[in-house]
Amino acid sequence: MKTNYIRSFSRALAHNVINIPGWRTKRKIVLIESDDWGSIRMPSLEVLKRFQSEGYDLAKSDYNRLDTLESNEDLSELFEVLASFRDSRDNHPAFTANVVVGNPDFRRIRESDFSQYYYEPVTETIKRYPGRDLVRSLWQKGMEEGVFMPQFHGREHVNVVRWMEALRKRTPEIMYTFDNETTFSGDGDYNYMEVLDYNSPDNLHSMNKSLSEGLDLFEDLFGFRSVSFIPPCYTWDSRIEKVLHQGGVRYIQGLFIQQVPTGIFGNYKKKYHFTGSRNSYGQYYLVRNCFFEPSLSGDADEVDNCLARIAIAFRWHKPAVICSHRINYIGAIYRDNRGRNLEKLKQLLKTIIRKWPEVEFFTTDRLGDLIENGDNSGLYRASRS
Repeated sequence: MKTNYIRSFSRALAHNVINIPGWRTKRKIVLIESDDWGSIRMPSLEVLKRFQSEGYDLAKSDYNRLDTLESNEDLSELFEVLASFRDSRDNHPAFTANVVVGNPDFRRIRESDFSQYYYEPVTETIKRYPGRDLVRSLWQKGMEEGVFMPQFHGREHVNVVRWMEALRKRTPEIMYTFDNETTFSGDGDYNYMEVLDYNSPDNLHSMNKSLSEGLDLFEDLFGFRSVSFIPPCYTWDSRIEKVLHQGGVRYIQGLFIQQVPTGIFGNYKKKYHFTGSRNSYGQYYLVRNCFFEPSLSGDADEVDNCLARIAIAFRWHKPAVICSHRINYIGAIYRDNRGRNLEKLKQLLKTIIRKWPEVEFFTTDRLGDLIENGDNSGLYRASRS
């Protein structure tokens, strides 16, 4: 009992501490940052069943059990929910959809005998997945309706160096996952997702190239430059920020803690950021301080927990930046996953509007602009470093 109390107290203290430093506003601002749109995971329920029949342990592999490339239905149903709510200024809640603009080109990698990595634009990926023929037009529709704002998450969501090293070993496990067109390692949730982690700083050159190419692909896809970036798995070496700056990125999404690679997977140095802090290129860090991840947490109180974090953010005059990954809204593998979580999202949004009727729904680009350029509507600034 005492241990549980100490744990709860420590958690509450941490939730407050991350909101103390940095930029502040008297406005009640809420935004939802949602990662992984456009990336592959498990191709289908059929492929999932193949893995299970081969004895792969997916019990703890949420991304492989539930997540896949978003479908027409996934987007349509999500947009319908978002469009049913409006804030005090008549804006819909909108997802900042952090998009991966490419995926591995399995055919060309195999044709190279695993000597070379190739990727394909996400526009080619969606052509090969059934039920995705309207995805690109739905992305556009979501932008026009003000419920979906794409931003950059990477050229692909795979650590190319480590995945290719594994493929060249040609173990039965990794070849089976490759044959089924996944980047699943066969071990838990690990899908070589830590894109910007490295074995050696020498890998930074290829990582910088992927970021530069990815930002250009993003512009080709959506018709504008992405002004923000969220490093996959919150892991990056600060030296990549120069390339992001050169590519037009002004805002870096993330957590309070940046995991800095050391060359050993799972072993990281830590750097700390707060909303409104800046790097040497003048880029602003935007810190996520709320979480709504019902598919990942398994917590029946996910809505209440998120509301509590929002209340803490507002207490410290901070925007409530909610992290909510794509996996929560995907029903192509298990329809109930999408339906159940959309109901929870409705509950969350309804309660936010009821508790804070003056709430304003933002997207990441708008928040970054507000911090960078200022505002005359009750806004004030804290010291920065």
